[in-house]
Amino acid sequence: MNAGELLTQFNSQLKNDSTDLDAQLILAHVIGHPRTWLLAHLETHLTQPQIDSATEAFSRLTAGEPLPYILGHWEFFGLDFDITKDVLIPRPETELLVEKAISWLTSRPEARSVADIGTGSGIIAASIAMHIEDAQILATDISPAALEVAKRNAQKFHVHHQINFVECDLLPKSERKMQNAEYPNSSFRIPHSAFDLLCANLPYIPTETLHQLPIFGREPTLALDGGADGLEIYRRLFKLAPDWLAPHGMMLLEIEATLGVQALSLAYDSFSDVTIHLHQDLTGRDRLLEIIFP
Repeated sequence: MNAGELLTQFNSQLKNDSTDLDAQLILAHVIGHPRTWLLAHLETHLTQPQIDSATEAFSRLTAGEPLPYILGHWEFFGLDFDITKDVLIPRPETELLVEKAISWLTSRPEARSVADIGTGSGIIAASIAMHIEDAQILATDISPAALEVAKRNAQKFHVHHQINFVECDLLPKSERKMQNAEYPNSSFRIPHSAFDLLCANLPYIPTETLHQLPIFGREPTLALDGGADGLEIYRRLFKLAPDWLAPHGMMLLEIEATLGVQALSLAYDSFSDVTIHLHQDLTGRDRLLEIIFP
């Protein structure tokens, strides 16, 4: 059987939201070539192990497993990140946060300490490190499995010397704990409880809403469930943030698209003398809360 014949067989079995593109990506992944190469070589003869492997992966797809978990990697901000079922699938909406972070850091050469709170697969921390080569980033997550994925990505893109990873809920409990932690990067310097930039893409989907979405049960609930109104974890972060931000520091927070007004209200209620902006993503939906401190 050649590649074209197997794709035809797969396409006849497609269901749910899967497309022929998904089938092509699976087969390309199995044979170890880009999709464009596959489409130009549909007459390529497949070995039985390749057919078996592609068929097994396609069965997982039609059973509802997200394609990125089947492939084990997904593109974000021009980089191909490793992912597992322990982390969220990277989404293009989060690129807005990374773009704003890189732009802000580029315009302020003196601002180089960054905290990526709830790092997950490390897409924010690694993307910033790739573009701001002297940035020093603390990446935290409550999930040790997610941190392992993030560490692997930092190694993959050779930015591990810029990032240190800490398992904790939001931020380390104290400066003392953070200063005494054993970090693998000897060149890394933790600021004295003062970061120039705090980034966070925390769980922000209201619990009831999440339970009605197709992603429920397919991606880690720990990384999605934002409590009754989707802002529970951000309330906790807002109580901590002033003690961790340097003067003139900034927070960049991804939010759920329908919670823009509520997120703005929470920010104004939580902080005084700050400048707040609500940014929309490419689809025109509220997506990013920017808070600049005096």
